[in-house]
This record gives sequence, C-alpha cells and structure tokens, in this order.
Amino acid sequence: MITVVYNNRATIALALDSVVAQRHRDIELIVVDGNSTDGTIQVLSEYGSKISVLVSERDDGIYDALNKGISLATGDVIGFLHSDDLLADDDALARVAAQFADDSIDAVYGDLVYVRKDDSSQIVRTWTAGSYTPTRLARGWMPPHPTFYARRSVYERLGQFDTSFRIAADYDCMLRFLKAGIRVAYIPHLQVRMRVGGASNKSLANIIKKSSEDFRALRKNDVGAVVALVCKNFRKIPQFFKRSEAANSDVLRRAKN
Repeated sequence: MITVVYNNRATIALALDSVVAQRHRDIELIVVDGNSTDGTIQVLSEYGSKISVLVSERDDGIYDALNKGISLATGDVIGFLHSDDLLADDDALARVAAQFADDSIDAVYGDLVYVRKDDSSQIVRTWTAGSYTPTRLARGWMPPHPTFYARRSVYERLGQFDTSFRIAADYDCMLRFLKAGIRVAYIPHLQVRMRVGGASNKSLANIIKKSSEDFRALRKNDVGAVVALVCKNFRKIPQFFKRSEAANSDVLRRAKN
C-alpha cells in the first residue's frame, strides 16, 4: 500500500489508521512525503515500524511521488490510499487479497463513495463501478482509481504513471493497462471513502484541465475521444442520486456490526 502526502497533518493519521486496522496483516505500507512543513512528519514518526518505508523529500507532484512508491515496493500487489481517504472497513484488503489468490488475475477494483471533507460519514456521491468490458471502456467507463490494485509485475511490464499528466495520469495508466489486455476482477463492495475536494475538482480551472487531460489520455491510448469523454462526464450524474441509498445501506451494516 502506497500513500503520498504533503502538508496534510489533519487527515493523514486517519488514512493510515484505516490501513493499520486491516484484518489482512500481510501489508507493506510505503509513505512518500513531499517534505512537509506542517507537522505531518511528526505524525508519521509516531507510526514507527507500522510504516515499512518512509521517504520525505521534495518531489515533482503527486504522480512523481507515486512512482517513487512503486519503485520502492517489494510486494506482489500495489495499491494506493491518498492521505485524505479511508479504507471503507477492516476487511477491504482481505477482499483484495482473496481475488489475487487466483494467479491469473492481474488487477482488481471495487466501489467507492465520495464523502464530505469535514465528515467522512456523510456521503456525497456513490460510485458503483460494475464489471469491466472493453465496450464500456470506449463509452467512458473507468474503475475508481483509489480502489484499483495491480500486480507489481504489471507496472514493471507496462510502465508507471506518465508525469506529463498533472491531474489525469491515473486515468491514463488504467487505460494503458486495460488496453494491454490485463485480466481484471471486480469486487462488488464498498472499498474506499474518498473525501471531496481533490486536485481534479477543487476549482473550475482544474475541472477544465482534467477534461483536457482525459481527452489526451483517451487519444493516446486509442480508446476514443469526444464521445468517450462526454460519456465519462455524464456517468457521474447518477452517482449523486445513489448517495441516500448508500447511506442507508451503510447505516444498516453498522447496526448489524
């Protein structure tokens, strides 16, 4: 598991706690800090040996930092947890590991909810990914990247993040992998709680830049262009109407536990 962070003392502990609490114990936790100055390093130091590898140095943005983490990884499977986000429950990684017990599986992904930045229990948007098909990919479908895990050998064979993308390198990377024909499995379960307000949607300028980079990624990977981009953006609309259903399901699940 790779987490990159820069000046995010407010939520980094919550993110890492969701990893430490996992019932699946075979976890290599790599944290790449961008030379934070707000006390983040002090928070990280409290985790001691729970963090397998800790690097703190300047980087050239989030994807450069993620690539550092990939290069440092020694485990068979690589996944990412942003410093604002949370694994949905204590069995999230156990579900991932169960899928990778099948040696033919190259990557897995699951479902995600967007939550309020100040309250991770309040759902804003629900992303139910569904199963992958090449046809859906050309119609703007994509797996939620925070739920996406791939074997380290896939990154070694097909490459890391293209840092010429500043916002959409994760989309480009998944398109590249899926177009190459990797075998993926879908976990029909909530895997990650992602706080709203990330780099891709925190301002109108970033939304426009994200769409521009998405278009470039689609062209680069020969998946489509305008139609795929329009479909990709329209797919987000129903996610806002599913939030109450997801919230009700979550309340019932917590009540049972």
